Amino acid sequence: MAEHLGLHTVGDLLHHYPRRYEERGQLTHLADLPMDEHVTVVAQVADARLHTFASSRAPRGKGQRLEVTITDGSGRLQLVFFGAGVHKPHKELLPGTRAMFAGKVSVFNRRLQLAHPAYELLRGDAEETVETWAGALIPIYPATAKLESWKIGKALQTVLPSAQEAADPLPESLREGRGLVTLSEALLKIHRPHTKADIEEARARLKWDEAFVLQAALARRRHADAQLPAVPRRPRPDGILAGFDDRLPFTLTEGQRKVSEEIFADLATDHPMHRLLQGEVGSGKTMVALRAMLAVVDAGGQAAMLAPTEVLAQQHHRSVTEMMGELSQGGMLGGAENATKVVLLTGSMGAAARRQALLDLATGEAGIVIGTHALIEDKVQFHDLGLVVVDEQHRFGVEQRDALRGKGKQPPHLLVMTATPIPRTVAMTVFGDLETSVLDQLPAGRSPIASHVVPAADKPHFLARAWERVREEVEKGHQAYVVCPRIGDEEDGAKAKRKSPEDEAEKRPPLAVLDTAEQLARGPLAGLRVEVLHGRMQPDDKDAVMRRFAAGEVDVLVATTVIEVGVNVPNATVMVIMDADRFGVSQLHQLRGRVGRGSAPGLCLLVTEMPEASPARQRLNAVASTLDGFELSRIDLEQRREGDVLGQAQSGTRSSLRMLAVIDDEEVIAEAREEATRIVAADPDLERLPALRTALDALLDEEREQYLEKG
Repeated sequence: MAEHLGLHTVGDLLHHYPRRYEERGQLTHLADLPMDEHVTVVAQVADARLHTFASSRAPRGKGQRLEVTITDGSGRLQLVFFGAGVHKPHKELLPGTRAMFAGKVSVFNRRLQLAHPAYELLRGDAEETVETWAGALIPIYPATAKLESWKIGKALQTVLPSAQEAADPLPESLREGRGLVTLSEALLKIHRPHTKADIEEARARLKWDEAFVLQAALARRRHADAQLPAVPRRPRPDGILAGFDDRLPFTLTEGQRKVSEEIFADLATDHPMHRLLQGEVGSGKTMVALRAMLAVVDAGGQAAMLAPTEVLAQQHHRSVTEMMGELSQGGMLGGAENATKVVLLTGSMGAAARRQALLDLATGEAGIVIGTHALIEDKVQFHDLGLVVVDEQHRFGVEQRDALRGKGKQPPHLLVMTATPIPRTVAMTVFGDLETSVLDQLPAGRSPIASHVVPAADKPHFLARAWERVREEVEKGHQAYVVCPRIGDEEDGAKAKRKSPEDEAEKRPPLAVLDTAEQLARGPLAGLRVEVLHGRMQPDDKDAVMRRFAAGEVDVLVATTVIEVGVNVPNATVMVIMDADRFGVSQLHQLRGRVGRGSAPGLCLLVTEMPEASPARQRLNAVASTLDGFELSRIDLEQRREGDVLGQAQSGTRSSLRMLAVIDDEEVIAEAREEATRIVAADPDLERLPALRTALDALLDEEREQYLEKG
């Protein structure tokens, strides 16, 4: 259990909740089986046939294959057993037999099947089976190939009596006030329910636990942060910020002004700002961040901006120096009198440029530095670091933010930017220690983007039309992106290892940049200037290609997702995303935000070979139907389930949320946050609530404690 499911203690096992419950006469719908997952189904054998065949192992037609068809009324499923493994099931799985089957759903000849599933016969009369599958509701547990659901079930029956000893983390008054059952009762009811009402009661209680313990941890973080000292940074009335605002060729949007005021208010206090700035693709976050950085420079401090990739750091550096003009030429001829220096620091810089940049930072000559995580290295010394701006939070580890924070004499203020809109509840859970600001207006002059799904397999002429549209746009003087999931020069070994169920079904690896570019240049886009851009190119080559594209010397850029974040070429109006079903919803939304940045309307074509009814197609239809990133992030979450959002992505441990659905349980999370904030304010060390402290210690085992510490 420890090895396959990460369950080490009785407590871990008690908190391994059933994924769902089977009712004795009412079976899982075989019609709804998910691909490539371990499933447990209860069904009846309809027929069983033994075939013999010839194969390399059994050349004289002595190979044996047993095919069993099971049914549950909603659909049928093929089971298949091979070789010596056919004898036992052949004797036991007779037509009419009912059993539980567990295995991994795969596709063979376009039909779903389970190969060599484990099974447990349900004889209905045998004392032992009925006892184990308590009552009418059979709990089905998240399982793996080595540990079937029923083995987990039997183990749980063994440890259930010790649920009585569980320490209850919810304060008595809170639990009674909300009419929740005790923890031990909830654990009994979740694993051994007699009625559906039992399950509901248990779930309601266990959700509160998760929400409350997590929010208590975050409330303690916020409380501790509020005690930290920081240097207040206020802009001067005649300083660089005022000079910058005077030069702006346009007025800020209402949203930009409002968010800037929130940030300036935070910067003026004497404890560190922790703010998350969410903004739709293209809502002008960089402008807001730049004004915050200038405010800190005004107050005598330095500001650092961290980008996830070199391409992006270079781009930010270019756009910041362009926006600032002579204000970025501190100490140079032609620089304005209150100017500062803006330096770039990346891993691939030449030694001399790097030495100069490090010197400018140490002396304070450079007020603003933009870079990749090269900024975090020990060699980098700041004169007086006052503000850290992190771009695209979800690509940037917590350790890195922490290392950078340690560079200030006192903790610097922190502004985290993300273009992936995060629903309010996720923001309260994942970034619960950050205050949130949202930019939801697009700056004037942005054009709408039309998005369409191109079903290449069902309607090949749609794909041909897509390439015609690209040509038409280029003839009008515009440019296009074509995005592919892979680069195409990988070793074959890597390709062979990673096969997703879709590849298995389609027997085709994802499309690659190098092959696609070549086919397009020879075929539908012959005569146009087609170039490639991907992560394995040398930084200088990448930069050169981006520069040529920005200058209009390239018509079509065939790229991987390196262009996902922050690439700004207003003249690019079309984006064709190949194998779009292999990207996540928010990733597609990000990519789409690269077109329609100028005055001409944008067009985004999502090319896929997935069949019309597949979940992948529904996902693409959702992306095509709305430009609202918050709406899409909800869809994305509903599809990916929260585990990815909370746990794995950031700390590598299993998600601590098993019962709580971040989207559906918005109210529970909001209420738990209020309760937790109140309790922590009254009793920061939770001396009056020892059981809650125990629960926090369990949630924040060493690794997570450090993770939260690092903000």
